[in-house]
Amino acid sequence: MIDKKQHNAVLLNEAVSGLVHDPNGIYIDGTFGRGGHSQAILDQLTQEGRLIAIDRDLAAIEHAAERINDERFMIVHGSFENLENLLAEQNLQGKVAGILLDLGVSSPQLDESERGFSFMKDGPLDMRMDQSGGLTAAAWLAEAEEKEIANVLWEYGEERFSRGIAKAIVAARQEKPITRTLELAEIIATAQPRRDIHKHPATRSFQAIRIFINRELASLKTCLDSCLTLLEKTGRLVVISFHSLEDRIVKRFMKHHAKGDYFPKELPITQDKIQSTLKLIGKAIRASEQESLDNPRARSAVLRIAEKML
Repeated sequence: MIDKKQHNAVLLNEAVSGLVHDPNGIYIDGTFGRGGHSQAILDQLTQEGRLIAIDRDLAAIEHAAERINDERFMIVHGSFENLENLLAEQNLQGKVAGILLDLGVSSPQLDESERGFSFMKDGPLDMRMDQSGGLTAAAWLAEAEEKEIANVLWEYGEERFSRGIAKAIVAARQEKPITRTLELAEIIATAQPRRDIHKHPATRSFQAIRIFINRELASLKTCLDSCLTLLEKTGRLVVISFHSLEDRIVKRFMKHHAKGDYFPKELPITQDKIQSTLKLIGKAIRASEQESLDNPRARSAVLRIAEKML
């Protein structure tokens, strides 16, 4: 069993109940994390059911090997961006009963200072979810042009002081390389003329850099398209988002495919002739007041569910 003290899966009951409609089916947990959702899914499956988990974090892969010993379960190392390629040998196109995506950073990643995600703990400025390769945040900040940094902070963090922060980062790196999280957090804080009393001044910038380094939004868009290929008819897509940029992508994707084929208004096409790929299941779900109190990470979570129609 999973040690739940390590990581509290957000919207656990809501996600699993919305996902598992066939206990004999094949399911995919596209973001294993520390396994809270995966274990709960397995608990709902019969011996005929099957769960495939994916994670780009090697620590998550090791955790799964240590904690879940179940012949119905397998885990694959990689990004859900490459969902179809990672599962190509399984021949699962049109056979998957449900796919769960729990987006964002897992609590252990934030808690471990050496991962470089936290602006509250000192550590190396890494921010890679997959530490087996790719550019670190420190390496990118050392070379990126001021305009590029500003654009990333604005686009992915909606940081209103993006230009001033980018200018401060470039000025600071000319004195010495920026290699530590608290060092970057202090540069960001100093560069802001006004602060939100309810939020750490580095929150938006750290979010933006993390999203950029890990290609999170681009990966999400690619993954959502792959989900349509893999899901069987009546298969469920369940997505938990933690900030507005993610949720906007998910919401638009689901609404677009639920709306169906586009035809000019002047054509005499009746509603029953329009082919919809997805059906929205209920409204967006948010964490209860009690869960938000117990787990602060749940406060910003939004869960959306759709069912494949074709």
